Amino acid sequence: MLNRALGALLLALLVAAGSASAQTAAADAKQPVARGRPLSEWIADLKAAAPVVRNAAAYEIAGMGPSAAPAVPALIEALDDPMAVVRFPVTVALGEIGAGAAAAVPRLKQMMEEDLNDEIAAAARRAIRHIQPSALAGQ
Repeated sequence: MLNRALGALLLALLVAAGSASAQTAAADAKQPVARGRPLSEWIADLKAAAPVVRNAAAYEIAGMGPSAAPAVPALIEALDDPMAVVRFPVTVALGEIGAGAAAAVPRLKQMMEEDLNDEIAAAARRAIRHIQPSALAGQ
């Protein structure tokens, strides 16, 4: 009797775990994937301790193009990274996302005018050209 109860409990746990796994897989299936990792994992890497990890995450997100639009809020936050080696690929990622990154334009304009690193300022301008060219009218 005890064996049947334990067997039924084990079966119920396996079914529940399989269902949860299927739900997670379905959620991941909707996300773009790079190098076998979904967008959400790359977004999390934008806050990693090591600049090289943050840099790699930004470039991987850039490679996803417009489908990476859900990363825009995290990318805008990453524009304030203290390391230029991270800020540069973040501007590239925003530019590759294109019109879906319109929320980043005000911060990119600020970077274009204020960033001490000329390469970052130029990258911000390029990103704006890809996102919302009209934002540069008259400049």
